[in-house]
Amino acid sequence: MEGKNVLTTISAARLVASVFGVLSGLGGITHGVGETLQGNVAPDGIVINSWTQGPIATNMGGEPAMTIVPNLFITGVLTIVISLAVMVWAVAFVQRKNGGAVLILLSIVMLLVGGGFGPPIIGILAGIAGTSINAPLTWWRTHLSVKPQRFLIKLWPWVFGACLTNGVFLFLGSIILVYFFGMNNPDLFLNSFFFAIGSLLLTIVAGFAHDSIQQEIGRKP
Repeated sequence: MEGKNVLTTISAARLVASVFGVLSGLGGITHGVGETLQGNVAPDGIVINSWTQGPIATNMGGEPAMTIVPNLFITGVLTIVISLAVMVWAVAFVQRKNGGAVLILLSIVMLLVGGGFGPPIIGILAGIAGTSINAPLTWWRTHLSVKPQRFLIKLWPWVFGACLTNGVFLFLGSIILVYFFGMNNPDLFLNSFFFAIGSLLLTIVAGFAHDSIQQEIGRKP
């Protein structure tokens, strides 16, 4: 490969799983804080608004979520705890055997206890990327011709950068804009989420191609 840099020499799967696992956890914490502030009350149903007061409630649609826990304060505490576990696992343990599967499981738990819908989906996709860490990726070398592989490898740093930029905006920048600048554009945040899903899927596919070639280079004497 041409012009080696950080993004071309490390495991794409590990980078995607760790970075987007952390962003997923940050998004979950945002939901959890809003739920704890609602106090010791029972939710009206399984689907809830994480925030019922303040800029997030008025400018971001209240951050919808679901919970199987019959108490919003406990829901929020569990969401924060599980979200922190997602972040720690993504950074420190996702490279272990079955590490990606555990990240997927934690993301599903985050979904069930109030972590919203967007953060758990991002966490699940990060976990899917994590399942390929240190895994033989022979399928990509045997089923893709050279040109598509090269295209995906060249695409990988660019699509990762775009996906990361959007992810930071979605989980951090949007909160700053809402709280400090009073932005009220729910469609922008929704479209950012849809872009996050599409670009993350493409990032994962390009990363698989990248890592499969890295494995092949590593086998050469």
